[in-house]
Amino acid sequence: MTTQTHHVDQELVQAAADVARTRCRGDNHTMAAAGRARDGRIVTAVNAYHFTGGPCAELVLIGTAAAQGVYELDTIVAVGDRDRGVVPPCGRCRQALLDYFPALKVIVGQGEHFRTVPITDLLPESYVWADHQLDAE
Repeated sequence: MTTQTHHVDQELVQAAADVARTRCRGDNHTMAAAGRARDGRIVTAVNAYHFTGGPCAELVLIGTAAAQGVYELDTIVAVGDRDRGVVPPCGRCRQALLDYFPALKVIVGQGEHFRTVPITDLLPESYVWADHQLDAE
């Protein structure tokens, strides 16, 4: 695991916080995520909680980004409703984010002490799905 950190994209954190504050209502939508595309655009999403295990905001963000033509994300952050602040991705999201965006950076931290780290730091010695796929030949 590296301990390399990167610049914290405060605009991205604010975008996720704004969505969490204005769009997360009740128990169905409790988390917001924002991702910075390689071209600079910001994509946002909220989770879709359901007792069957609805998707986290980070997973919804992957689909939302693709629907907007964004296939490469540079940085992502998730923020909880009710002013819970930045929340790190769960294990399932860490794995999916690594598989979709191996060079992704993730904003984590508590209070005002944020840092931006490579997704590989959050999932050391990980299983990389693409490494285990058979060639189409």
